[in-house]
Amino acid sequence: MRFETTVQRPVEASGIGLHSGARVRIRILPAPPSTGIVFVRTDLNNFLVPASWRHVAKVSYATSLMRQGVLISTTEHLLSVFYSMGVDNAYVEIDNLEVPILDGSGQPFVKLLRDAGLKTYRRRRRYLRIRRPVSVEDGSKRISILPSDRFLLTCDVFFDHPLVGRQTLEMELTPERYASDIAPARTFGFEYELDKMREMGLIRGASLGNAVCFDRTSILNPDGLRFPDECCRHKALDLIGDLALIGRPLLGHVIAERAGHAMHTALVAKIASDPTLYEILSFDQLADRVAHALVS
Repeated sequence: MRFETTVQRPVEASGIGLHSGARVRIRILPAPPSTGIVFVRTDLNNFLVPASWRHVAKVSYATSLMRQGVLISTTEHLLSVFYSMGVDNAYVEIDNLEVPILDGSGQPFVKLLRDAGLKTYRRRRRYLRIRRPVSVEDGSKRISILPSDRFLLTCDVFFDHPLVGRQTLEMELTPERYASDIAPARTFGFEYELDKMREMGLIRGASLGNAVCFDRTSILNPDGLRFPDECCRHKALDLIGDLALIGRPLLGHVIAERAGHAMHTALVAKIASDPTLYEILSFDQLADRVAHALVS
């Protein structure tokens, strides 16, 4: 995409928060060029919380943002959809602390943005291109980004369950492939973990209507899985949402091996804090570079 975008018209949705269980309504509105994605807490005098790595707060079972004590929780699904569907700028009015989980996937948000339509500005879109490999590791878990002129994704997960095991997804991210292959994948969990998570004050809004739940040998959802590798696809959805916090469209090959929110956001902070790791290019500059490389 050559130029920055926003939504054409306002759209809204309502539901409950996955972890808080609180009722919440969001409204997505157009925003000027170079605004980025900004949450607006309408219940707190329209307090603004930009979707930026600088405001990352909690990253255990979801990615939350905080500015001056004001929290926006479980941001990753919505940010993943904004990023993958090519929406650069938007205000997200929200009247509670947690983005609604809806059906547990990104699919309802994709539909919302398609209903809103896309408006293109005259300001040139600027991409963040990785110049040299960068990674974050923690034991057997690792996430890396290698230089590339495209946004490539390799996601590898392992869960010791007969319906999951090891799953790997490799793809070049485009709005069309995201909408069909990643957005429908739902958040998931395991029955044996539920009591512990509830004791931690989490998943108060969880149900089989907004999450996939596995017992020791099978799946509890009557309709089963949307994809055989739905767990890996949802992890890719989460990963994209966390990478969106870097604030620009990313060019690089992302390789995530059993990584989670904490590692995703640590990688984003590592990149953003070291300008030697990246360069900022317009679409035209990138196209010229690719053309020159082909001729050479």
